[in-house]
Amino acid sequence: MRHYFSTRVRVVLITAVLLTALLAVISNLTGFNLPERVVQGMITPLRSGASHLKEQAEQLYGYIFRYEALLAENTALKEKIAQMEDNARVADSLSRENDQLRAALNLLSDHEDYKLVDADVIAWSSTDWANTLTINRGANAGIQTNMCAITANGEVVGLVVEVGSNYAVVKTVLDPSLQISATIASSGYNGTVRGNYITGNEDFLRMDYLPSSSVIRNNDQVVTSGSTTYPRDLILGHVVDAGFADTGIAKYALLRTAADIETLEMLFILTEYNPG
Repeated sequence: MRHYFSTRVRVVLITAVLLTALLAVISNLTGFNLPERVVQGMITPLRSGASHLKEQAEQLYGYIFRYEALLAENTALKEKIAQMEDNARVADSLSRENDQLRAALNLLSDHEDYKLVDADVIAWSSTDWANTLTINRGANAGIQTNMCAITANGEVVGLVVEVGSNYAVVKTVLDPSLQISATIASSGYNGTVRGNYITGNEDFLRMDYLPSSSVIRNNDQVVTSGSTTYPRDLILGHVVDAGFADTGIAKYALLRTAADIETLEMLFILTEYNPG
């Protein structure tokens, strides 16, 4: 066995030497480096794979870079849109405020005895039996209790019932406890207006004590009769319905408020006027 193994080893060695010599001769005669080509053949697929991986990496990097750029652009655009929307809201608010101030100037030109203090509405409160709002002006601006609150168009909002140094609370015309002497402008019928206390009609005013013979039409305008608190001809609302009171000897009318209480942003406190 030992002699046989030695012979096989010698055969392998001799074969390897002969192949090496043959490759050397072929390389010298042809200039073709076979071992190098073999190695190149083995390396080429690896190079191809590495090149492909490089391309994929470059594409991935480009995608990530592009994604980050788009994300930054998207964020910037959102911020710009938000800023534009804020500017638009401010512009709209200023436009509405300017419109109301111009209307107030017209009101003052028609009533030279009026003195008004403008105020912004900062809070609302509404329950079944009370309806108030809070404004950002108070005693420091000359506001006192029992002063009338109106819109720039001369529509009644309510009455000041509480005053602080820099705020005031206004009981609105929708509050059932606030009663105002009123007149139907087209016919001259007199009555009393207050917030409606019947469930289901809380957003309306009720005018009571109208003559049973009175003719009441929808959209008739109802105005103040005039008192030490409310000047004459301030607008309270417009008739939307009418009927007989429970006693059957008088009529009542339901009114839609002239002032849109729930959406008010600004109002005016009538600090002084001549009752005449």
